[in-house]
Amino acid sequence: MDDQTRIEIEAAAFRTLREHLMEKRPDVQNIDLMNLAGFCRNCLSRWYQEAAAERGIEMTKDEARAIYYGMPYDEWRAANQTEADSAKQAAFEVAFRENVGPKDG
Repeated sequence: MDDQTRIEIEAAAFRTLREHLMEKRPDVQNIDLMNLAGFCRNCLSRWYQEAAAERGIEMTKDEARAIYYGMPYDEWRAANQTEADSAKQAAFEVAFRENVGPKDG
């Protein structure tokens, strides 16, 4: 397989993952994804932002989230996310630290 075909297939897989999480399973909470898989939709938007930066394209976290979510993040969160209980929040702190790193501020 040539590099261009591989890149196109990888991009298609990313788009399918995004569609699955955003359109078919918006009920799955970000905190549950992070706690179980070590990543969530916000991680995917951050990876998008980081890939853009590697190519010299400046993008804020909010801009990357708006691209990934297809709307401002706060709007999506209000429509789809629920409050997490203290056990989920504690598990999130561990998962975030292990998979993303220490929280800043």
